[in-house]
Amino acid sequence: MFFLRRSSYFGIMKIDWQSRRWVIVLLHSLAWIAIFALPFLMRTSANDPRKMPVDSGFISFYIVTRFFWIGFFYLNALYLFPQQIAKKKYALFAMMQVLSVFIISLGHHLCFNLFVKTSEYDIVNFLAWNTFTWLFILASSTAYRMILDKIAFDKLMQERENENLKTELSFLRSQVSPHFMFNVLNNMVAMARKKSDLLEPSLLKLSSLMRYMLYETDEQRVALSREVEYLQSYIDLQQQRFGKNVAVNFLAAEQDGSAEIEPMLLIPFVENAFKHGTGMIEQAQINIELSLKNNILNFSVHNKYNSTSEETKDYSSGIGLTNVQRRLNLLYGKNHSLLITKDKCWYKVNLQLNLH
Repeated sequence: MFFLRRSSYFGIMKIDWQSRRWVIVLLHSLAWIAIFALPFLMRTSANDPRKMPVDSGFISFYIVTRFFWIGFFYLNALYLFPQQIAKKKYALFAMMQVLSVFIISLGHHLCFNLFVKTSEYDIVNFLAWNTFTWLFILASSTAYRMILDKIAFDKLMQERENENLKTELSFLRSQVSPHFMFNVLNNMVAMARKKSDLLEPSLLKLSSLMRYMLYETDEQRVALSREVEYLQSYIDLQQQRFGKNVAVNFLAAEQDGSAEIEPMLLIPFVENAFKHGTGMIEQAQINIELSLKNNILNFSVHNKYNSTSEETKDYSSGIGLTNVQRRLNLLYGKNHSLLITKDKCWYKVNLQLNLH
C-alpha cells in the first residue's frame, strides 16, 4: 500500500498496483498473525502461571486488544515518527507516545471489563505485561518507517540519476551531429567546386543520413542494421571525396534483426579514421570490420597514420573519441571493452559490446 503510483502506463500500472497492494496486505496480515499467535504456540502447560489463561474471555480480550497495538504500529510509522521526529519535535513526540499508551490502556480497560469477569482491571498489571510490547512495537514501527524512507530516497536518487544520464547522453549525442555535418558539408563544397557528377547522388545520400539523424536517433536504441547502413552511407560519401587516394575496406557480417544499439555510437571511430588516416600518408588505408555473434558486437577500425608528423588538434571537431568513450561508460559500463593502440604506422580501435 506504500508503493508510488506514478506511471505513464495507467491501465497496466493500475492492475500491477492492485496486485502489489494485496500482496503487501497479505504479508502484513501474516506477519501480525505470526507475532501475536506466538504466545499460544509457545504455551506448554496450562498450569504455568507465566502462560496466558485458556479461558475464552481472556482469549477474546487478547485478540481484540492486539488491534490496538497494530493501530499504534501504523500510527507511529505513518504519522508520529515522520511528522515529529523528522521535524525535530522530540517533546511532542514523547507526549504523543505517552498519550498513545494512555489511550491503549483505556481500551484494555474497556475490553477487560467486557470480556473478563473473574477479576478486576489493574493498571499496574497492564504496564507490567505491556511495557515490552510497547517498546517492541515502537522499535519495529520506527525501523519499518526508516526502511520505507530509505527505499523511497534510493528510488528518488535513481530517478534523478537516470534523468541526469538521459540529459548528458542527449547532450553528447547532440555533439555528434554538428561534428558529422561539418565534415560532410565540406565534402559537398569540394564536389561543387570540382563540378563533380557525384554531387547530386551525394546530396541524396546526405538527405537520407539527415533523415536518420533527425527522426531515428531520438530513440534510445535503433536496429543495428540501420546503424550499419548509416556507416556505409558515410563511408560512401568519404570515398567519393578521396577517390583512389584512400583504400577503404568495410566488412560487415549479416546482421541479426533483433540486435539494437545506441544510435550514432560507432560513427566517431570512423570519422576519426578518415580525419587522421588521410592526407600526407603514403598508401592511406582504412580497414573497418563489424561482426555479431551471440549478441556480442565486435567492431574494429584500423587506419594508417603518419607517426613522424605532429598533428595539431582540431578544436572544432575534437570531441569525437572523448564523446563516445563517455557514452560507452554511461550506457554499457562493464558490458563493453575498448582498446585503442598505436604501432609504427597503424592506429587501431577495437570495441566489443554486449548488446543484451
